[in-house]
Amino acid sequence: MFFKDVLADSELKQKLIDLAREGRIPHAQLFLAQPGSHALALAIALGQYLSCENPGEHDSCGVCPSCKQYANLAHPDLHLYFPNCTTKSVPKDPQSSLLINEFRDYVLESDYYVDINEWLGVLDGENKQPSINIRDCSDILRHNNTYSHQNGYKVYILWCADRLHHEAAPKILKTLEEPEGKSLFILITEQQDMLLNTIRSRTQLVQIPRLKDSEVAQKLQQMHPELSPEAVSDIAVLSDGNFKKAIHIATDNQEQALLLRQFETYFGSMVAFAQRQPNIAVQYDAAQEVIAEVSAAGREYQKQFVQLATRMLRNMLLMSCPNAGLLKVTHAEQSVLAKYQGLFQLKQITVMTDLCNTAAYHLARNGNAALVLTDLYFQLAQSFARPQ
Repeated sequence: MFFKDVLADSELKQKLIDLAREGRIPHAQLFLAQPGSHALALAIALGQYLSCENPGEHDSCGVCPSCKQYANLAHPDLHLYFPNCTTKSVPKDPQSSLLINEFRDYVLESDYYVDINEWLGVLDGENKQPSINIRDCSDILRHNNTYSHQNGYKVYILWCADRLHHEAAPKILKTLEEPEGKSLFILITEQQDMLLNTIRSRTQLVQIPRLKDSEVAQKLQQMHPELSPEAVSDIAVLSDGNFKKAIHIATDNQEQALLLRQFETYFGSMVAFAQRQPNIAVQYDAAQEVIAEVSAAGREYQKQFVQLATRMLRNMLLMSCPNAGLLKVTHAEQSVLAKYQGLFQLKQITVMTDLCNTAAYHLARNGNAALVLTDLYFQLAQSFARPQ
């Protein structure tokens, strides 16, 4: 992986290169990533650069044996650790080394835009609790007590380090603090608060900035030249800096259109109910249909529906602000929002947003989606109808 191919902040990439060239690279780093980022690619690019036999001023050479091994994620001094669980091929005592071929294939096929839920799907482990376990930590200690194969850096990358098992983490504390020889530990997480303080205190934080809409749009246009600039701009807005999400929308934009139609029906019915408009029974039937559709679509889809509602509420409020630059909407969303311009006050939007956040909380903890969304419907109506 070349630095030039990593979709990340250019200043951050150059800073890592400069530290490597000056021999000042911290031996233990915590990459705090944004959802859908290229954080794993950045970690691999750094490892490849450190191991490259002829590194340039801005990137690794790409042609030496070391770079070619890194291109296949098969360098003997590159050690990858990731959440794992029992599978059909590993029915007991799982660890990263036993599933390394599956992980390599997944990373390369995804072009390093990895996602924990996708990986769990590869493992068929959605209903399990995958972790970086005590056997993985024992493996780290074993490798750290040996010499590197090519007399260079030994690179240990722990992807989704927040899933480092609490009983396993203490085994590597001393190693993180005082590793043997040329060792580089890169822990990658999107949930810093889920890491043990003892782990965080032994690493240097590297914050990976969220991608700008313009950066997402530019990269997406390169990947999908068949998309119109307007479509690319809309997808960039919807992705909110999550390039993995942008890829998903680009390949299946119908889902986003369906979500918006369902929101429009659900929310329009709620407003009519709150205002006691005529034919409310018919409109409520339509809302019930939406609730049934969303409830049957799976947990991730349910969460997306509530997230869309939260974002639309925020934009309803921002529509009345003088600074139009704060408003981030697609062309289709703008036509929906126009129906509600000036209808809501700040206090109402605040309460309604809190209600959506509460609904998202319950859905994330496997609450009954039909009950959660029905309750949200009536709570929103009540907060809208309440005199301000």
